[in-house]
Amino acid sequence: MTKSDQVLPASAAHYRGGSGAPLVLLHGGTSSWRCWESLLPTLIDRHDVLAPNLPGHAGRPSSHPLAIGGLADAVETAMDDAGFDTAHIAGNSLGGWVAMELARRGRARSVVALSPAGGWLPTETRVPKIFVSMRRQLRFGYFAIPLVMRVPALRRILMRIVCEHGDRLSPRQAMDAARDALVCTLVDELVHPVPAQTEPYGDLGIPILMAWGECDRLLTAPRYCDPWRRLVPAASWRTLPGVGHLPMFDDPALVAGTILDWAQRASTNQQTG
Repeated sequence: MTKSDQVLPASAAHYRGGSGAPLVLLHGGTSSWRCWESLLPTLIDRHDVLAPNLPGHAGRPSSHPLAIGGLADAVETAMDDAGFDTAHIAGNSLGGWVAMELARRGRARSVVALSPAGGWLPTETRVPKIFVSMRRQLRFGYFAIPLVMRVPALRRILMRIVCEHGDRLSPRQAMDAARDALVCTLVDELVHPVPAQTEPYGDLGIPILMAWGECDRLLTAPRYCDPWRRLVPAASWRTLPGVGHLPMFDDPALVAGTILDWAQRASTNQQTG
């Protein structure tokens, strides 16, 4: 049994493991906690990791999956149940947006936001159309997907909108991602346009890193990152080379190192401050 096998939990609703300072991992829209799977063996060596499934995802019910406040409420409840008053928080896409809301509420020690969602105009229609199209394609070709996902080159083509190197995933990981997208009720409730983040965050008093994939084709730069520069003027910025919208799939070592480095910097600053 590999170390990666050993970190998989009994519960499908969330992951909890490791020891050290609390770390919360928040997945993006249509995904689940399993998108972090390749990072967990590295992260649990230094952190007590909690990775919940957001409402409206992976079979979890939700009446308003796009209400960012409601998503933050759900994560706060999960943190309370885990005994986390505060935690380092890393989130991707929708999870990055939720991470920023948790920081606003004083629940974060630091934040790493990986291509956070919400940095668009209130008239945004492009992103919901992409998700609806992806869902339609998955439903239409679902019975062929297990065969397609066995071929690395085809995995790379099929997953091109969300990651640069889909061929680096195992067939099982790629199928997990496809199933997560199919059972996500968020797509069924998308409206045109989708809600946007419009209220600035100001200086939240904690280290915040905005990290954007160099090859992000879903939330392209500068269109979707420039609004976040205005919303969080105190944040630090970093471009992650060679990765797409889901950098955890493209380069787990890079993303794990980024999260660990940022949490360590925050802890050091808090100890010396």
